[in-house]
Amino acid sequence: MNARELKSKYIEFFVGKSHAEIPSASLVPENDPTTLFISAGMHPLVPYLLGQPHPLGKRLVNVQKCIRTGDIDSVGDTYHHTFFEMLGNWSLGDYFKNEALNWSFEFITKHLNLDKSRLVVTCFEGDNNSPKDTDSAKIWEKIGIPKDKIKFLPKDDNWWGPAGVTGPCGPDSEMFIDGVEIWNDVFMQFNKDSVGKYQPLAKPNVDTGMGVERTTAFLEGHSDNYLSTIWQLIIKKIEFLSGKSYGTDEQITRAMRIIADHVRSAVFIIADGIEPSNKERGYVLRRLIRRAIRQGKLIGIETNFCSIIAQSVLDNQDNYAGIYSELNQNKEKILQTLEVEENKFRKTLNNGLKEIEKYKNELGKIIEGKPKYIKYSDIGKQAFYFYESFGFPLEMFLEEINGKLLLDPDAIKKSFEEARLEHQEESRTLSAGKFKSGLADHSEVITRYHTATHLLHQSLRQVLGNHVQQSGSNITGDRMRFDFTHTDKLTDDQIKQVNDLVNQQINKKMEVTVKSMPFTDAQKSGALAFFGNKYPEIVTVYQMGDFSAEVCTGPHVKNTQELGKFTIQKQESAGSGKRRIYAILE
Repeated sequence: MNARELKSKYIEFFVGKSHAEIPSASLVPENDPTTLFISAGMHPLVPYLLGQPHPLGKRLVNVQKCIRTGDIDSVGDTYHHTFFEMLGNWSLGDYFKNEALNWSFEFITKHLNLDKSRLVVTCFEGDNNSPKDTDSAKIWEKIGIPKDKIKFLPKDDNWWGPAGVTGPCGPDSEMFIDGVEIWNDVFMQFNKDSVGKYQPLAKPNVDTGMGVERTTAFLEGHSDNYLSTIWQLIIKKIEFLSGKSYGTDEQITRAMRIIADHVRSAVFIIADGIEPSNKERGYVLRRLIRRAIRQGKLIGIETNFCSIIAQSVLDNQDNYAGIYSELNQNKEKILQTLEVEENKFRKTLNNGLKEIEKYKNELGKIIEGKPKYIKYSDIGKQAFYFYESFGFPLEMFLEEINGKLLLDPDAIKKSFEEARLEHQEESRTLSAGKFKSGLADHSEVITRYHTATHLLHQSLRQVLGNHVQQSGSNITGDRMRFDFTHTDKLTDDQIKQVNDLVNQQINKKMEVTVKSMPFTDAQKSGALAFFGNKYPEIVTVYQMGDFSAEVCTGPHVKNTQELGKFTIQKQESAGSGKRRIYAILE
């Protein structure tokens, strides 16, 4: 069963259980201040998990595209991926454990035809914040799972969330077959607040997660995800370009997995409007492309190849072609962006070779003069410098400098690894900072800033023209950042006009109203809906007087007078054809 068939069966099953299918949200969070990318199926649904009514009802199902960068250094094994698809079904205060567990069992045994005798399930063992989940265990027994195959595990294993510091969370119950996790039912019963307390939700929710890549590999009989039909078109292309074979050598196989994963991820990130840069999402994209090129060099691919591999992703009839319209719509942009970025990086690699040659000569002089003063820790750190600055994998660095110098490669590798782990920890700390407010931080100040983005969006369109479209935002407790499509730097007069226009709307004390309506009606009414690629049939529209109407999920204030004084602090470029504005509310 290929991925396309799996996804189709899953959607059909839950639609048959009165779930409304919703489209995948963009990888770029809509007005979310706390994370670079959507990393789980529940991320776009946080307002609804906290109690806001969803326009399509209380039962939802979809396939959500996700990006996770925390494990980027683990990519290269059989199962880690940067981009992945997540199957999800949700109950928003409707059904709970009994229906969720029974339906998950029904789908796995009757629709995927998996042998129930091979099933092992796990439940939360309980702690000071939440009791032991005996309810789930009793349901599993009633379903027919033997008691000795029901295991109770601690929070590290059987608790999900929150996605950030605060937000919806709760115990989960997982299903395993032959040691492979096949399904996870999350029971969101709590909201973790900013002081670390777990407050019971007024209406508990169900959030199911099932990874398409892992499940497809399992159903096709593979322990290596990259052997499934999802990946084989891509892997075959890499084999052709490199002249090497997948699975014959550990280092070559690892390199091929990284290339396949990173190029696929880059394709989807570019399709959602991100361009390579040295900041945030653009930096993640640049890093993925450059890591892929490094690995290509290791397996002997000396010419540009990223756009060729990308074409294999775009052509993948088993999974992507025809499903994600943004891929076809942005095909030329995807291929061109990859080609331009690869050309840039290959120049960087050539410059790195010159720098390594200089370093090798200096090292040679030290060895000839005072060999006992050689510090392998310093050489390892230098190796990591070339890795980060010029994209040279450690193996390439050793190959370039070793030769006649006869250095100890193991000592250099040890020091390199120490430097890499130190950098990785710093990166994780930075990434964690993105979640500082918590994904579900709908505090008063965040709500005010989010509402102000609507007024700013419309004001920019009135002053600059209707070509202006929001392309992202970032909100902290101190300021808002708003990215939009516009080529030229704004003049001082234009900045003043926008600033004044926003404040005029605030001073009108306009009521903020909300309506649910068909997406086609929302478009006809003039509501802005540029962010992301797809919208469900029924959407939520927030309106402020006759000035602003926008498709959005919240949170918002009740009246514009709650916003206070709006002040634009500065502007800057946000990439090709995009501008960025920073503003505060006082």
